Amino acid sequence: MSSTISSTTAPATTTPAASTSTASTASAASAGSAGSSLVTSTGIGSGLNISAIVASLTSAFGAGQQNQLNSQSAALDSQVSAFGTFTSALDTLQGTLAALENPTQLGGYDATVADTSIASATASSGAVAAQYSLAVQNLATATQLTSAPVASSATPIGTGDLTINVGTSSATINIDSTDNTLAGIASAINAAPNNPGVSATIITAADGARLVLTGTTTGAANAITVTQSGGNGGLSALVYDPANSITNLTQTKQAQDAKFTINGFAATSASNVVSGAITGVSIDLQKPSPTTTVGTTTTSTPTTITIVPNTTAAQTSITSFVTALNGVLSSIQTLGGYDSATQTAGPLQGNATLQSFQNQLENILDTVTSSTSGVASLADLGVTTDPNSGSLNSSTATLASALNANLAAVGQLLGGTNGIATQIDNLVTQYTQAGGLLSTINQGLQTGLTNVATQQTALNAELATYSATLTTQYNAMDAAVAALKETQTYLNAEFNPSANQSSSAATSSLSSGTTSTG
Repeated sequence: MSSTISSTTAPATTTPAASTSTASTASAASAGSAGSSLVTSTGIGSGLNISAIVASLTSAFGAGQQNQLNSQSAALDSQVSAFGTFTSALDTLQGTLAALENPTQLGGYDATVADTSIASATASSGAVAAQYSLAVQNLATATQLTSAPVASSATPIGTGDLTINVGTSSATINIDSTDNTLAGIASAINAAPNNPGVSATIITAADGARLVLTGTTTGAANAITVTQSGGNGGLSALVYDPANSITNLTQTKQAQDAKFTINGFAATSASNVVSGAITGVSIDLQKPSPTTTVGTTTTSTPTTITIVPNTTAAQTSITSFVTALNGVLSSIQTLGGYDSATQTAGPLQGNATLQSFQNQLENILDTVTSSTSGVASLADLGVTTDPNSGSLNSSTATLASALNANLAAVGQLLGGTNGIATQIDNLVTQYTQAGGLLSTINQGLQTGLTNVATQQTALNAELATYSATLTTQYNAMDAAVAALKETQTYLNAEFNPSANQSSSAATSSLSSGTTSTG
């Protein structure tokens, strides 16, 4: 389970806009000895753009702290993203390890039979490369019993209890007047909840209808016997009890084991699917082998079973593993290194977590076992380190040669308790599991982002208060200027009568925010 790396973005900076206010009534009254009330908007008295001035001063007031918060938030976001990229690379690598950790899963084999009409074969865990001869004398079969013909399937046979035995299993089936016909008896046998392994069918031919009982399990130990008791005695027509010399049913097929030879050694099997004759190989017998007769001796002509390593799947798994390793190494180099060409440092340059992981990973990749099989290290699989880039190179030819020569040894190098893939899986899990190192780091980064967001909220509140204070002060100044201009206009009218002739111009001048010194 990998840890989730996510980013919490701090609240955006808000620079409170300067509010538009009117001059206070008290200020207007004190300035309006002429008896008129003065109502102004921001800047109407001074002609200044108060909103822009307040916004600029507020921004300058908070610039230092705002820049610091922006820098902290950007650095934390960058680290969250970087660790997310690193975690993704580790997840990809871990996804390639399952196919390598089990030596028997990596070391697969293919089994083929030369004459597929005689048998087919599959190889599993424990198989080894080899060839075997197979000759089949006879297949395993199940018992088949057939009754004497009666007029039709609707012909009544009798009532009572039928007891059917198959090997060590048995069932007693009661037959009454509701199912005493040939068809009714077949249905009762098939529907019996404790049916011991017999299917019943009806064959209708020119001479009448017959009940056919067929065992569902092959093998000599699964012979069928049928006995009856009670009722009207009519069920005796279906009794087959060779031990007591009662064979009212005809045995048309005898239960027998399959007989075959492996490399000339005789073997038997109750089933036609043989799983124990060759270690790790399952053989599905299809038909008896052709025979040749010389004089009075008849021999079966053998076919060949060939077991060969299946290296295709192993080569694909190992190639995917190397590609994922390079993805992790490239991630570490990009995130924690320095690009001299662009003179840019990675967001996790010098990070101890990345460096520690890389050191441990390299120690595992440098593993050399004491195996004498010729496969003791990754180099024996054609996996080597590029001295310039630090990435891993893979030789397809060397890998194919190692797999063909000793697939089991390759499996042991990569898998098992101390295999390279197993060690890497354990290492990655320490970092990516819930509560692991990367999860702890992410929690710390998220806490840092939360703290930045809290500081940003506080700064926004401080800037809003500062902006409101400035707006109040500038509006008060603007109201005072407006009152002074009103007084100036009044005085000009009292002491300079000629000003009355230009009252319209004065009004226009007041509206535009300009004054005349007279």
